Amino acid sequence: MNAVEIEEAVSDLVLQPFDAAEFPFQFLAAFGNKATTIKRLRSGSTNQSDVDGGVLQRNNIHIAVAPAGEVGETLAALRASPKTASAKAKFLLATDGETVEAEDLVGGDVIACDYAELPQNFAMFLPLAGISTVKEIKNNPIDVKATGRLNKLYVELLKDNPGWATEDKRRELNQFMARLIFCFFAEDTGIFRENQFTATITQMSHAGHGSGEGQWGNTHEVLTELFRAMDTPVTHEGNLDPRYRQAANIRPYADVFPYVNGGLFTGAFDAPRFSRTARAYLLRAGELDWREINPDIFGSMIQAVAEDDERGELGMHYTSVPNILKVLNPLFLDDLREQLEAAGDSKQKLRNLRKRLGNIRVFDPACGSGNFLVIAYKEMRAIEAQIVERLGGEANLKLAERRSVIPLSNFYGIEIKGFAAEIARLALLIAEFQADCLYLSQQEARAMVLPLHKTGQITVGNALRLDWLQVCPPVVAQVVEEQDLAGPTGRMVLEENGTGEGAAVETYICGNPPFKGARKQSAQQKEDLRGIFGGGNEYKDADYVIGWYLKANKFSIAVPSDFAFVSTNSIAQGDQVSILWSRLYAAGKSIAFAHTSFPWANSALHNAGVHCVIVGVNSGNSSKRTIFSDEEKRVVESISPYLLPGAETYVTSSNMPLAVDLPKMISGNMARDDGQLILDDAEKEELVSADGRARPLVRRLLGTRELVQGSNRWCLWIDDDQLSVANSIPEVRARIERVAAFRSASKALTTQAYARIPHKFAQRCHRATMAIAVPKNTPPNRTHITPTFVSSSEIVTDLAFVIYGAEPWLMAILCSKLHEVWAKTVSGGLGSGLRYSASISYHTFPAPKLTEQDKADLTRTAENILLAREAHFPATIADLYDPEAMPDDLRRAHEENDEVLERIYIGRRFRNDTERLENLFDLYTKMTANAVPRGKGAKKGKAAR
Repeated sequence: MNAVEIEEAVSDLVLQPFDAAEFPFQFLAAFGNKATTIKRLRSGSTNQSDVDGGVLQRNNIHIAVAPAGEVGETLAALRASPKTASAKAKFLLATDGETVEAEDLVGGDVIACDYAELPQNFAMFLPLAGISTVKEIKNNPIDVKATGRLNKLYVELLKDNPGWATEDKRRELNQFMARLIFCFFAEDTGIFRENQFTATITQMSHAGHGSGEGQWGNTHEVLTELFRAMDTPVTHEGNLDPRYRQAANIRPYADVFPYVNGGLFTGAFDAPRFSRTARAYLLRAGELDWREINPDIFGSMIQAVAEDDERGELGMHYTSVPNILKVLNPLFLDDLREQLEAAGDSKQKLRNLRKRLGNIRVFDPACGSGNFLVIAYKEMRAIEAQIVERLGGEANLKLAERRSVIPLSNFYGIEIKGFAAEIARLALLIAEFQADCLYLSQQEARAMVLPLHKTGQITVGNALRLDWLQVCPPVVAQVVEEQDLAGPTGRMVLEENGTGEGAAVETYICGNPPFKGARKQSAQQKEDLRGIFGGGNEYKDADYVIGWYLKANKFSIAVPSDFAFVSTNSIAQGDQVSILWSRLYAAGKSIAFAHTSFPWANSALHNAGVHCVIVGVNSGNSSKRTIFSDEEKRVVESISPYLLPGAETYVTSSNMPLAVDLPKMISGNMARDDGQLILDDAEKEELVSADGRARPLVRRLLGTRELVQGSNRWCLWIDDDQLSVANSIPEVRARIERVAAFRSASKALTTQAYARIPHKFAQRCHRATMAIAVPKNTPPNRTHITPTFVSSSEIVTDLAFVIYGAEPWLMAILCSKLHEVWAKTVSGGLGSGLRYSASISYHTFPAPKLTEQDKADLTRTAENILLAREAHFPATIADLYDPEAMPDDLRRAHEENDEVLERIYIGRRFRNDTERLENLFDLYTKMTANAVPRGKGAKKGKAAR
């Protein structure tokens, strides 16, 4: 369930007669618990409560229904319950059907309210449904409630008006919905008279009845007339004048509404028809109190109303304000605050800073419903308010001096979805009005808001296809006559582009572009990247977000600007680093600040496994560079593209090891056989039991799953001199024939060629020696890479890497902490896990020249690790390396191994992973500077600067 559905379910629950016995189960069902889960709790098999009438769901919530008037005492009993602690309950809730008290044991929030008010506090419990929350949605459930009602209305209108689902009409419907939102907001904030819009619809429209045209009533006609009035001026040459309304023949009930326009009501369209149900949804939306709407949160939630492919995730489409500020603060807001602090009470410095605020442009080329732009605007207004206060405060300043110098026209965006763009424009208008109310007064804000003036400059289109210089053009100084855009008390325009005369214009690019890995992009998205790269094939391996970095880089050459984007952490791993930074370094760019990898927590349900970084880029002119990690802030001289302190060096893949002592690693054997040469346990036993001659043809097969989970697979491994025997065994011959048919039918020419050897794996690298096999993937919760020795008869598949003829000391390096942190940093990842690569993870690993004593010491520690593993047979690698259950002797063996290897590097243990990586990158830089290629195609890492 999503947040909107949960809010509706809780609202329905409190409307029903209170049932003390059923309430705990009804409450859990409202948060998406399955019927089977509820059944087990009801039966007592999973209910661990030790409180009378209690229901305890492990890792979630402890609920109890209290005797009348004893809610506080019951909550105290839940809090004191030993089972609450042992079952790791996150929430407590007690109610007697009249009042409710609840506590968030993790976040510390508490609730004490009437039972009927429980829906207003539902957001605190959203983690029960796997939905992480932010402060804004907890404190303001109106956002979710409004989104839910508008969603129902939107779906009903599309059902009643199928013609409006076309591309052209959908745009009109989106603008129609934006107008409704504005009117609901206006009638609750004093822009219109209180309840004016909803009351007019209630009084002047009637619901449909019967069939045919009569079923639609006249709601659409009333709305059309109201919007027509809002698009028709009420003044002429600055004076009130009814001539335009009279010429338009505006009906009396609509004529009482003010002129709004400002683009939102320009060219009013016909309204869609309203069924009786749709009209009811419309009026229910109007019943809400829209005064406290958060444009930064509400905007992105309401975006989902209009998107068919996103409506199922309604309520989850917001970027938390703390995450937005991780981008905006170091990009430019922190500098503004520092300048404010430095200005003190100097009137001249304060006026200069205020002038600077009016000349800052913020550009989000993936703006969605405007979250980044709205937060940037609100934070800038807060800084401006402090300036005004220091200049003498409202009481000592003229109104013109108190009005904001920050124009909405300085906020630019690109959004591919029309409704999101419409909401972004509206969200900025709402944010401006709310800021005026906060920093000026309600009366002055109302006087200035109508007619609507120019809002944010949001362009609808594909950001990777559009010319950003057309969207956010360079500033050209020009003299523009002052214009009154908002009536007799309106604000004045300084220049056509919104910037003040004579001041330097600053442009900052920011945002949260789409997350799409190189292998998950559509053909259209690949074409987007191909056009940006302008040649070559590297675009095929690039994450989609790289397109935004490259477009921002190109834009910043024409319009000096810094930029920062939220990206998946893959942007700082593996091949993505060289793809991106070979281009940005060539353009003279550097990393000004970075947030290292953190989980993206809008919704654990929607974004499970997504880990993000934030990279801020400038032209190398920063006097200080900053790395943020968790709550830590570190100022450094330079930041590497792996988001570490250090040189601007990136690692490139290599076909041969950089370190002279390390042997080559290769991918295992690839069958490409349609499964015909591979056997499970049952198939293997059936084959060798039917004909004993098949036994020498069968080998154990090992890929990542077998190496880690200990499961069994087998394969037919047939040498040329065994082919006649193989063909004499009917089942083996049939499998060989099916392989030949499969390969011959392939569209790939290489696969067709392998049809000549259907008895063999397509790609064979096996050598009859002992080998070390390394899994290709390491899950997020594992703290070690887990290489394994395999025998000369075992076949390693292409789902693992293999080093044939490897000596034991190499095992010590491969499973070390040093190698793990290097591989996790330079390799592509799976969330916070590791996607291992021979060419990136291993061949680039910087290791010093080893002495014979070094190898002997490492051989001993490797053998100790292997002996510790063997002592716990038949435990699998997955069992042994579970962080919560790793045996102590195995843990000690790894600790000793790490100490021996790290002393080879620096004579002592490293203090932490940061020191490990700094040392490794320093060694890598030195080694690549002097490296002699060891094989054809070997590549050196590059220092871009």
